[in-house]
Amino acid sequence: MRKTLIAGNWKMHGNLASIESLVNGIKRQLDSNWQSDVLVCPPSLYIDKTIQLAQDSKISVGGQNLSEQEQGAFTGEISGDMLKDLGANYVLVGHSERRSLYNESNALVAEKFAKALEKGLVPVLCVGETLEQRENGTTMEVVKGQIDAVLDFYQDKTTGLEKLGQGVIAYEPVWAIGTGVTASPEQAQETHAEIRRYLSTMNQSVAEKVQILYGGSMKAANAGELLAQKDIDGGLIGGASLKADEFIAICKIAG
Repeated sequence: MRKTLIAGNWKMHGNLASIESLVNGIKRQLDSNWQSDVLVCPPSLYIDKTIQLAQDSKISVGGQNLSEQEQGAFTGEISGDMLKDLGANYVLVGHSERRSLYNESNALVAEKFAKALEKGLVPVLCVGETLEQRENGTTMEVVKGQIDAVLDFYQDKTTGLEKLGQGVIAYEPVWAIGTGVTASPEQAQETHAEIRRYLSTMNQSVAEKVQILYGGSMKAANAGELLAQKDIDGGLIGGASLKADEFIAICKIAG
């Protein structure tokens, strides 16, 4: 059985005071009997503080991005070693905002995925289509291309699939991020199932074990229906993760 993962992406929000309040609010309400994993991804400047605050709780902490480079003259970049050194154990790669605002290509995202694994981090590979692509009926063509880039990076597809299975996939329909519009549970399940079906044509074991999160405006009001779907293994939560009560309500639904 795949475990459920509820992950909060705080994006570029917060300060020392608000993050302390948020982490303490989540920590105070977490139930140790819940089986789901809980992850928060603060801005990089606050990873260390978040890890300190989350001590003695089931909260894991991750980065929002990492460099594909090892080290060197890359001003403003954050290496996998740095994230690991702070105590992070996950990192997002290829979030739609990185792809659209910072022109990260599928190939670059694949490099970052590989670098994360190399450094002992669990990469959360974000995939998804724009509204135009959905309306054109090319959702799976786009998503397959984003997944294939990771497989192709390793050249040997068997190795690539094994590596992919060590990460997490987050399906985030770009048209449903920060818009208040959410894919219906049926729409989300359909795409999640297609992703799993695609993987199963190459490696049934990886397809069955890999966690696929839904990342399009999940909140307490719709989490129950979304998480009840067979192939949705959790959520990558944006705005709702910035409010302790809302985030905890989703964690409670996940159980």
